Amino acid sequence: MKKEVEMILEKLEGFRDPKIELEQYVTPSNLASFLTTTAKLFGDLKIVVDLGCGTGILAIASAILGAYAIGVDIDTEALRIARMNAKKVGVEVDFIACDVSNFNLKKRCTVMMNPPFGIRKRHADRPFLEKALEIGEKVYSIHSAGSEKFVKKLAEERGFTITHIWKFIIPLRKTYSFHEKPFKEIAVEVFRIERKDSSARG
Repeated sequence: MKKEVEMILEKLEGFRDPKIELEQYVTPSNLASFLTTTAKLFGDLKIVVDLGCGTGILAIASAILGAYAIGVDIDTEALRIARMNAKKVGVEVDFIACDVSNFNLKKRCTVMMNPPFGIRKRHADRPFLEKALEIGEKVYSIHSAGSEKFVKKLAEERGFTITHIWKFIIPLRKTYSFHEKPFKEIAVEVFRIERKDSSARG
């Protein structure tokens, strides 16, 4: 299942004009496939919200696996590509143009996201994680290596616990003009975070 999803995601279009201030990078298809297939195995793939969805890879992967998926991003050009990508692979995703801080959802959901790593702006991932912990029952989130202390503190303050941490080395393709190499390998940590009373809620 993971490989099949990955092969579909390889066909998706990335950013045409990535915005450095938003730290826009495409999530590698193998990582997106891992996140979503793992979430499905945990039973977490019913209603999925992709915060900062960019060109839609996590939301689309979730929809491929049967979720009702919502993608939220402030960049309307990225959302235009995301809608084209969803149509290309034949899935329906609700894409919403909105600052993640202003997004709200009344239904219980799983948040799936690859927020900015904070390379340009320190703790740029914080508002994404705060919103995820506000609206989500389960959260799958990709962060730069060494983020565990920060993620754990924020999660526990809001009544969540980290259940799993997966470590990956991913290739970051040349995206901006100041990148000198075709790609750079970076270490990331993927967190599965769960609301402590989620089992009691059913």
